[in-house]
Amino acid sequence: MEQSNEQRLGTLPIPKLMISLAIPSVIAQIINVLYNIVDRIYIGHMADVGDIALTGVGVTFPIIMLISAFSYFVGSGGAPLASIQLGRQNKEKAEQILGNGTSLLILFSIVLTLFFFFFKTPLLYLFGASNSTIIYANDYLDIYLLGTIFVQLSLGLNLFISSQGQAKTAMLSVLIGAVTNIVLDPIFIFGLHMGVRGAAIATIISQAFSAIWVVSFLTSKRSAIRIRLRYLKPDFEIIKHIASLGISPFIMQSTESLINIVLNHSLQLYGGDIYVGSMTIIQSVMQLIVVPIQGFTQGVQPIISYNFGASQFDRVKKTFFYTVITTFLLTTLSCILTTKFPTFFARFFTDKESLIFIVGEVMPIFMSGIFMFGIQMGCQTAFMGLGQAKISLFLALLRKVILLVPLAILLPLIYGTVTSIYYAEPISDILSATIAGILFFVTRKKILSPQALERLS
Repeated sequence: MEQSNEQRLGTLPIPKLMISLAIPSVIAQIINVLYNIVDRIYIGHMADVGDIALTGVGVTFPIIMLISAFSYFVGSGGAPLASIQLGRQNKEKAEQILGNGTSLLILFSIVLTLFFFFFKTPLLYLFGASNSTIIYANDYLDIYLLGTIFVQLSLGLNLFISSQGQAKTAMLSVLIGAVTNIVLDPIFIFGLHMGVRGAAIATIISQAFSAIWVVSFLTSKRSAIRIRLRYLKPDFEIIKHIASLGISPFIMQSTESLINIVLNHSLQLYGGDIYVGSMTIIQSVMQLIVVPIQGFTQGVQPIISYNFGASQFDRVKKTFFYTVITTFLLTTLSCILTTKFPTFFARFFTDKESLIFIVGEVMPIFMSGIFMFGIQMGCQTAFMGLGQAKISLFLALLRKVILLVPLAILLPLIYGTVTSIYYAEPISDILSATIAGILFFVTRKKILSPQALERLS
């Protein structure tokens, strides 16, 4: 009898399994990041106002990241739990988790849309907008917020597809939206002369297509677990388990907003619009590095969760070893490229030589510690896949809230220069990755045990 996708998680050789799941997931994440990256490239090359418009869209990132953080709260919290239940052959419980996750995503969509429509302008000023850039930030966000429901469903529910070992299907759901966005962007921005608003319209149409695909799949017979009406009714015990594991990726994603706020505010204070623009470019490049690696870790996480649920601890250990080696090599390569060729990357986003010069000066500083980030990502993936909510939460808080935010505030106060702000990133990357590696080494035997598995039942 042919094995199902989820059964292969427990039987195929680990390297082959990792490749089959990780490659589609990496492609999906690269495609996914193109949603915003393509917008920025087109906006940055708008005649006469490209640099100001790019900075204006840049200050909307905290809100956009916060919206997506709620989708990861549900998806990254619920999908590993569903995968563990599939490993234990408990399909009904897995579907209950999926149903409750769907209800949460719909609720979050309504609340977030209303909240940001009412408070977006004062928030945008708080996040680093100036009188010159606020009009572009508002133009983009007015449209983008209308698509909040599509963001929640496409991002949050797609992880439940990956958790079944259906990496290619999950990739296709992202591909549909991204290709649509790439095609529509130049039509709306330049062809219909809609500028920033056109970029936002193209984005929400694309996200709608992705959301429709994801929901259609998860309600069809092709899915190992399905969205069923009877499981949409909230079960607070299940929601508590989703929340306890989902709070870590939520903090990781939402604190990107906090970091954007702190960095943009400090850069505006010490340097002005052009330095805020430089951070928009650097963080876009950062996304191009981090997001594909997140795709890799998302691809291998179901292997960890399923085999942990099936008590196949040796397979979990092998998966972790290969994951950390791969993520470390990828972040090291990324560090070399971005520190040696910063202006090459800057020219994708702007033609303004003064902005390119600044990026060339500060990107090597900002990216100098990213080689260590691969270790943290590998450890974080393992802790998430094994259902270790408390440790995952600590690591999420450590890098950004405990280290990066205070450093971004204190360094310019101490040194009085705009350049010092960029050093906060490498210092926090190196320290947090070191601590994450030590934590996994110390706790691995206790976590990989039947007793730890039983506590997740």
